[in-house]
Amino acid sequence: MRPQRFRNRNDAGRQLAEKLAAYADRPDVLVLALPRGGVPVGYEVSRALGAPLDVFLVRKLGVPGYEELAMGAVATGGVRVLNDEIVRGLGISEQEIDAVVARELQELGRRERLYRGSRPTPDVAGRTVILVDDGLATGATMRAAVAALRQQHPARIVVAVPTASPDTCEALKAEADDVICAITPEPFFAVGHWYDDFTQTTDNEVRELLAHRG
Repeated sequence: MRPQRFRNRNDAGRQLAEKLAAYADRPDVLVLALPRGGVPVGYEVSRALGAPLDVFLVRKLGVPGYEELAMGAVATGGVRVLNDEIVRGLGISEQEIDAVVARELQELGRRERLYRGSRPTPDVAGRTVILVDDGLATGATMRAAVAALRQQHPARIVVAVPTASPDTCEALKAEADDVICAITPEPFFAVGHWYDDFTQTTDNEVRELLAHRG
């Protein structure tokens, strides 16, 4: 039977929250959403679970000259994750890496200030963190987010998305402590295929939702 499509990201968040009921009303739980599309989903999850909401930003580090190929990522908290295989295989120097990292950290900082304003980065150490996005296709950004978050020593990382390809949902179980994918349709096509309204979330919407739940 074909799964029903979500009306929009808010509807998807409400349905996802039902599958996260075990994490409701727990003082150690924190919801971190990947901007921009993950924020309306995360907003509904945080509201239903009675948990605080914040953003977790990830910027991929593109290989110099082949920017679409990721050699790693930087994330909220200034965390750096590198794919050693790609770095070694392509002979990328430390100086080249540092230049890309500096550029992406600058953009990450700009977005952090845009979304969070003067509020401090949340302390995730020892907490159960639910990482939320609006869906997973390849899962590359979410994998980078999990790896970066792991360096900040949360007690538990839960990946939660409304829709994902079955293979990606399964693969993430090797990296996160728990993975909740509300629907895993086959064939998957694309994340947006499972939403009636997949209009891009704006920076203003992100700011407003965080202001309500911050």
